[in-house]
Amino acid sequence: MAGSSQLVKELREKTGAGILDCQKALQENGDDVEKAIDYLRQKGLAAAQKKAGRETNQGLIHAYIHMGGKIGVLIEVNCETDFVARNEEFKGFVNDLALQVAAAKPQYVRREDVPAATVEKERSIFEGQAKEMGKPPAAWPKIIEGKLEKFYQESCLLEQAFIKDPAVTVKELLSQKIAKIGENMNIRRFTRYQLGEA
Repeated sequence: MAGSSQLVKELREKTGAGILDCQKALQENGDDVEKAIDYLRQKGLAAAQKKAGRETNQGLIHAYIHMGGKIGVLIEVNCETDFVARNEEFKGFVNDLALQVAAAKPQYVRREDVPAATVEKERSIFEGQAKEMGKPPAAWPKIIEGKLEKFYQESCLLEQAFIKDPAVTVKELLSQKIAKIGENMNIRRFTRYQLGEA
């Protein structure tokens, strides 16, 4: 039987999607749970993109202290309603983001936040490295772009691999949470403090 209650239950446990969405996903994919998961993920990302333009005036400012007071993080994550801001899943997501900032030391939320002067400085350093490696000048642009991408992945929170599941980036995790909770969300800003650092 298409979308049997046992398969629907299994799919809900794996994805957190609603009953009707799970039934539809199973029907569309001939009761193949793995294909249904992929189907729901695609639909979820599409739904997240539709919500991207909506205002996010509510949310949380969360403080996280790590390693017995040696690292501290303040982070602001916005959502559309106060109802979601009080939701345990949203709070857990914000806490996970604070953990990410504490552990992975990003400097910016997104690549658009990196000042142009910083990007140019990194470019010139990478160009110097390409010269030092003895690579032909024709190969430099590709080497520089590759190193710049790595710089963004290390220094921009949204581009980092999520510490609890390195198979997904923080940006992908954000899209999954938007799809699951059903509201647009925005990581607005963060500050990371480390004892003894300026």
